[in-house]
Amino acid sequence: MHNAIAHQDYTKQARINVVEFEDDHLVFSNYGSFLPHSVDDVVLKDTPEEVYRNPFLVEAMKSLDMIETQGGGIRKIFNNQRARFFPMPEYDLSSGKVKVTITGKILNEDFARILIKNPTLTLEEIILLDKVQKRKTINDSQYRHLKKLGFIEGRKSNCYLSFKVIERTNDEGLKAEYIRNKSFDDGYFQKLILDYLEKYKLAPRSAIDTLLTPKLSDALSDAQKKKKVANLLGALRVAKKIKVIENKNWGLNK
Repeated sequence: MHNAIAHQDYTKQARINVVEFEDDHLVFSNYGSFLPHSVDDVVLKDTPEEVYRNPFLVEAMKSLDMIETQGGGIRKIFNNQRARFFPMPEYDLSSGKVKVTITGKILNEDFARILIKNPTLTLEEIILLDKVQKRKTINDSQYRHLKKLGFIEGRKSNCYLSFKVIERTNDEGLKAEYIRNKSFDDGYFQKLILDYLEKYKLAPRSAIDTLLTPKLSDALSDAQKKKKVANLLGALRVAKKIKVIENKNWGLNK
């Protein structure tokens, strides 16, 4: 709340809002763009801000111990959530204002269990794993970092928590989720297609979708699943194992 007061753009003559959602989470919002480069930079670098929108107000609030003196207020919020195994704060920096959602309870018991069983995780790693668990985008360097540590598996577009992270929890739900995410290799799916065509001779694309989609990884979106099926068909076609025969039906290339 104090951060919102300190960094509000008062030229907008707008209110600072605090909304409580039935003891579940709080949403703070204030007008004014987020001056640092990104929230991640502020949290992970833990350095004082170089530019303040309201320098005199900030100095006054510092002297009254209302805000952190070294620019660590945001990082402190993240660490407090971490200590309670609560979800990481979520920032929305769109529409010329800053909106932060802070959840006051454990929403995902599975993820909380991961944090409990992996006490050596750094704050940076927890923030990134939180994004992965929530199916949010991570950049290339973040992906490489987590991949190098063995914390995630899969491609960047649909990565998921690794066996290394899941195994320590000994949680049946997380183990099942891992298997659903990992799914099967391409050879398994290609064999399903070939077996189907061997049995039924011809198949429209819709039939192939019906055959494969339920078995594809839960980490894939509907669009990604369709693309995956298209890639599998394309690979079999290039290998000259199947071909389009008539009326856009697929059949074996005998």
